[in-house]
Amino acid sequence: MAQRSAFDICKLLRDNIAKVVLGKDELIDLLILATMAGEHVLLEDVPGVGKTLAAKALAHSLDAQFSRLQFTPDLLPSDITGSMIYRSATGEFEFSPGPIFANVVLADEINRAPPRTQSALLEAMSEGQVTVDGVTHELPKPFIVIATQNPFEYEGTYALPESQLDRFLLRTSIGYPVREIERQVLQTHQAGEPVNWLESVVSPAEIISVQEEVGRVRFDDSLTGYLLDIVAATRQHEAFQVGVSTRGAISFYRGCQSLALLRGRDYVVPDDLKLLAVPALAHRVLPEGIFQGGSRTVVEQQLADLIEPIAVPV
Repeated sequence: MAQRSAFDICKLLRDNIAKVVLGKDELIDLLILATMAGEHVLLEDVPGVGKTLAAKALAHSLDAQFSRLQFTPDLLPSDITGSMIYRSATGEFEFSPGPIFANVVLADEINRAPPRTQSALLEAMSEGQVTVDGVTHELPKPFIVIATQNPFEYEGTYALPESQLDRFLLRTSIGYPVREIERQVLQTHQAGEPVNWLESVVSPAEIISVQEEVGRVRFDDSLTGYLLDIVAATRQHEAFQVGVSTRGAISFYRGCQSLALLRGRDYVVPDDLKLLAVPALAHRVLPEGIFQGGSRTVVEQQLADLIEPIAVPV
């Protein structure tokens, strides 16, 4: 069989996910984009609007190992990473891998667990490995975390640490569907949960191939300068205590490359940066007077307003 192009692979994923995630094309594109970039995505919204459905739809579309972690207040770090277990038959301790050892990990309601447990994901998300009792264990490739969280104002939730938020390429929301789409959702759920019957359309090897291709997408020097202007502006803006980190700039850069490939191009254009700036950067800035995660819509609008006057290269 002929090798499928990155664009064809993206179209297969988009069409497949759209069978169950109805009327949310932009969300689907962002999920695919993060997968192409080999990075992670945070879905934040009120309960019951389809965050878990969207994450499961992507996972089911990949012919890969899938794991779901339901975060709760009593979840321990070892419940994520795994632990050493004594085997009486051999008289030795043996590592028992936790659910993090999968290609696609759904971290459901991530902010319902305390910060110590949330931080157990940090090494996995940034390094593709976990360390237990001083021994490092590699995670399978590709490795993608799709986390969902409720707004931090909800009872029983914790704001995610800034260092963890910085590991997500994108933060986005779903929102309520329009009436006609919601009618279709009701109809598709008459016989059960449709995502459970969703078939895979793309292999892990193809995803790895696309991730390698992303790194070859051309990023003109003038656009690199434009990206750095945006990052610098977040660090100088009076509304932000903390601007975008260098890690955030690197992630934004790769995200723009992924978006170009998603659109069928092997080069980045200014609109890629404009489109991706808010979902890729808004969760990486710390606004004045409130802690990270607060007044999300205000921060996103401030960031959009900040970018608007920055000169675009021609």
